[in-house]
Amino acid sequence: MQLIDWIVLSVTLLFIVIYGTLKTKGSKNVEEYILANNETPWWMVGISVMATQASAITFLSTPGQAYHDGMGFVQFYFGLPIAMVVICITFIPIYHRLKVFTAYEFLEQRFDVKTRSIASILFLVQRGLGTGLTIYAPAIILSALLGWNLTLMNVVIGVLVIIYTFSGGAKAVNVTQKQQMFVIMTGMFIAFFLILNYLPDELSFSNALGIAGANDKMDILDFSFNPETRYTFWSGITGGFFLALSYFGTDQSQVGRYLTGKSIRESQLGLIMNGLLKVPMQFLILLTGVMVFVFFQFHSAPLHFNPTNNELVKNSDRKADFEKLEKQLDAVQEEKKEISMLYVGQLNQDFDNPILQQKMISLSGKEKDLREQAKEIISEVDSKTETNDKDYVFLYFILNYLPKGLIGLLLAVIFSAAMSSSSSGLSALASTTTIDIYKRNLKTDKSEKHFVNATKLFTLLWGVVAILFACVGTLFENLIQLVNIIGSIFYGTVLGIFLVAFYVKFVKAEAVFWSAVITQLTIFYIYYLDVVSFLWLNFIGAILTIILGMLFQTVIKSKE
Repeated sequence: MQLIDWIVLSVTLLFIVIYGTLKTKGSKNVEEYILANNETPWWMVGISVMATQASAITFLSTPGQAYHDGMGFVQFYFGLPIAMVVICITFIPIYHRLKVFTAYEFLEQRFDVKTRSIASILFLVQRGLGTGLTIYAPAIILSALLGWNLTLMNVVIGVLVIIYTFSGGAKAVNVTQKQQMFVIMTGMFIAFFLILNYLPDELSFSNALGIAGANDKMDILDFSFNPETRYTFWSGITGGFFLALSYFGTDQSQVGRYLTGKSIRESQLGLIMNGLLKVPMQFLILLTGVMVFVFFQFHSAPLHFNPTNNELVKNSDRKADFEKLEKQLDAVQEEKKEISMLYVGQLNQDFDNPILQQKMISLSGKEKDLREQAKEIISEVDSKTETNDKDYVFLYFILNYLPKGLIGLLLAVIFSAAMSSSSSGLSALASTTTIDIYKRNLKTDKSEKHFVNATKLFTLLWGVVAILFACVGTLFENLIQLVNIIGSIFYGTVLGIFLVAFYVKFVKAEAVFWSAVITQLTIFYIYYLDVVSFLWLNFIGAILTIILGMLFQTVIKSKE
């Protein structure tokens, strides 16, 4: 990194932190600190909801996901717009009418304190883990590629987030996410158009898509019914719908964003904005990853994108074997460049040459095989090392091919995304702990100032917990998948509780509580067996909670 990159990165991050702190300090009561006095306009609600979900993991992992597996991941989001409509019709009016601070307050009014507690505790567990991951994800990758100390990176990101979230609560989260989303989208658009500019002059955008398609990167829709296939149209519409319904409808990190809206209508418009823009945004990020793949058809790519693993092997007795694979890859890539250029020439003449296409696919297969052999060598050197390098692909491109200054901007995108999602997580964790656990079980009356200070203290404590978890975290396949897996394990049960509360009026507290306990244990076991894609856990958890709740209520009623 050059001096200009450090200046761009530092100025961007410091501006966000200082702006958020000065603009929102001095909350006088709980409503101002947790709900931002219900003064947030619809467009800021929409931006805040999008920024909360768009963590650094989104911008690090999603392009790498597309580089390796193509556009199919976009199906994961197909159920989201439908979920936004359901939440706008059912969830938002009830939350606003009851004037709740958290989603879980509603559950005590509908059922009892036990049900409220189990839902809030499940949320605290999974969101605590998730917030740690949003700090850890950019830290581990930046530390590997830039040589920065991992623990120091975790602490720096965590402390920056704690400063303004502690100072201004929900309002600070909202106002800083406006700046962060601007930085994020500006950086991604610049990166996308720079990649297109770096492609050979003979290669039009449509022909670039043709090369991607020839390598099976443009297969957007999969209508297969195989439950073990991770991303299909059906898992996106069903599992994705239930995950989005639970995340946006019952997760306080998101509920807290639209509870700050000026009115029911403002909150609804904010969520509809998210529903309309989220899929196109993810499509753009995935397409950026596909264009990085096309770029590397004409430029050299490393045998393995994680430099820490490369260094590990080159300091071992398998160094010669690894370097032999690198030479073989160089030869394959040189041949691939020639074939790709010939294929482009044929496309420019409106002729899709099947022989050249098959040759390209064959060379891609050889390249993939060499990379798999490299991973085997890395595993033999250190069996505990994570060999999946998807999360390093996009950042490798940024650091090695973008001009000075823009590297700092793209790193600012990653930091901003980490801060936006982490700040929402901390705000939600603190407000849930204060309102649903601390205040609910406090036997004496306390002042508004006391609960503001308590929420600030819990913000600080959860910030420390998230940093500690980030410091002991372990890289797991692909980070964006890990976050969604953690959510899917818990979200289905919580969503089931809320769906019973909204729609199954005859089910009472005792039945829904025990259905939730049994369902959550069942989901743990199903995940352990690994018999279905994690997306289906959302659907199974929600439906099982509803069915068991109805059965238990029928049994209880028959005994009365």
